[in-house]
Amino acid sequence: MRVISLLPAATEIMGALGLMDWLVGVSHECDYPPEANEKPRVTRCEIHGAGLPSAEVDGWVRETLAATGSLYTLDEPLVRRLEPAVILTQRLCDVCAVGYGTVAALAATLLGPPRVVNLEPSCLADIFGDIRRVAAALGVPERGEAVAASLVERVDAVRSRAAGAGYRPRCFLMEWIDPPFCSGHWGPELVELAGGADLLGRNGQDSTRVLWEGVVEAQPEVLVLACCGYPVERTLQDLPILQGYPGWLDLPAVRSGRVYAVNGSAYFSRPGPRVVDSLEILAEILHPELFAGFIPERGVVRVPAVAAVT
Repeated sequence: MRVISLLPAATEIMGALGLMDWLVGVSHECDYPPEANEKPRVTRCEIHGAGLPSAEVDGWVRETLAATGSLYTLDEPLVRRLEPAVILTQRLCDVCAVGYGTVAALAATLLGPPRVVNLEPSCLADIFGDIRRVAAALGVPERGEAVAASLVERVDAVRSRAAGAGYRPRCFLMEWIDPPFCSGHWGPELVELAGGADLLGRNGQDSTRVLWEGVVEAQPEVLVLACCGYPVERTLQDLPILQGYPGWLDLPAVRSGRVYAVNGSAYFSRPGPRVVDSLEILAEILHPELFAGFIPERGVVRVPAVAAVT
């Protein structure tokens, strides 16, 4: 079956199902599993890889969505040549992929027409449901059940071990630094399952901009920088901005050295199989006394209280 994936999470689902050979096209952001980088790219974004400051990225996103309703361009001639039987896309977030309406309209004009599978998760259960949905759409429901079951087993292992924690630290899972954004959708759920409490997150809802004064007022004991679409190295470039905010040095997380940068692009931003990796990462950050050595190393970086002098 010929499949096009328009979002990284869907491509990762295809990989978990063992169906990468069925993918004939992917989005410009699909980079995992590694085989995704060998597939034709059917989307592009004007600022992808431009290296703009985070504040300019935020401004461009808001202005472009207001003006055009979309951040991405779909290569329609290429999609037609690829002749997909199934297109995997989403309605969840206009910042994450080509708009669903654009995809559905194009699909209606293609030979077949191809089936458009919408992935729109707001929580872990929805993500596991999407894995089953993709597998069912591709005629291999048993693979979806097996993958989902293995992920649920890992979640239950974290939940069970975290239940032994003596306390639940206040955690701010930060989705953007300039301007500050809290986490949404499955983010606060991950914090809770890992044995913490995210006082600023929006469980099951869109992430949103927050006032830095609200962060200071919440007094997080653990601060996790999981910037949307950023690897650790790019997040670390914004540290001087974060460390320049008023009250930074007074935060309990900063005073105790419990500020961490994680790979938001690979894990926290993607509602696919590796979201369970995100949970395991949070569990070890929040409760190293319970999880150290229990979870594989995934490149978490402890952040200094102040920017290094060069």
